[in-house]
Amino acid sequence: MWKAALTELVATASLMFTLTTSIVSCLDSHETDPKLLVPFAVFIIAFLFLMVTVPLSGGHMSPVFTFIAALKGIITLARASIYILAQCVGSLTGFLILNSVMDHDAAKRYSLGGCTINGNGSTSGISPGTALILEFCCTFLVLLVGVTIAFDKRRSKELGLPMVCAVVAGAMAVAVFVSISVTGRAGYAGVGLNPSRCLGPALLLGGQLWDGHWVFWVGPCFACIIYYCFTKGLPKEGLVWEDGERDVVNLAAPALCCWDPTTQVNGKGL
Repeated sequence: MWKAALTELVATASLMFTLTTSIVSCLDSHETDPKLLVPFAVFIIAFLFLMVTVPLSGGHMSPVFTFIAALKGIITLARASIYILAQCVGSLTGFLILNSVMDHDAAKRYSLGGCTINGNGSTSGISPGTALILEFCCTFLVLLVGVTIAFDKRRSKELGLPMVCAVVAGAMAVAVFVSISVTGRAGYAGVGLNPSRCLGPALLLGGQLWDGHWVFWVGPCFACIIYYCFTKGLPKEGLVWEDGERDVVNLAAPALCCWDPTTQVNGKGL
């Protein structure tokens, strides 16, 4: 577990450094519409990091994936807690390195690549409510498209690791594209999809990065809970979920409602 957590820390730090520099480079380019380049950068970088880290630690690199994995029982709550701590420390480390080498004016202009909802003033940004809706919807999109396939043992085996990583990375790229194109506001940096990514710059720079920072935690967490509830109603014939003996419902049901999955009715198990 500790080796996997160290992998998550190093991978998250490297991801933050690489992804942020790439996104800033896209936005600082002389292209007519540089925002169109951002989803492609997200896809390529996310795909490469997933390919490397999935066999080692599960390739989370985000509290979102760790939280849904804990809810589904793929990992224990103890491992999830350590993973999230490692991801936050890794994010801070990555942005510390980035801040030390990045041009000061560029770091200030792009808020060190942090998550903002009104980066250039309230008139150019969006409201916390709108940001919360976008964060929820885009995170749910990634979970529905990417995680459903990644947690399906049969389908992920049929597709293979490269294709599964491509689907997850593609879902993230689409979510980023939707968020930055639907609003059209320069002060809104787009969905975070990764609370630890938003935490690093906020701790280093503070100020406007704390405005609405709660959105980038509450939105994804709520999306994970809704997605988890949604998966309970999916057709079982079409899915073969990863082993989830520590599924939250399976752990809590006997204590909360005296429900036993082995209860017999007319000689048949429920």
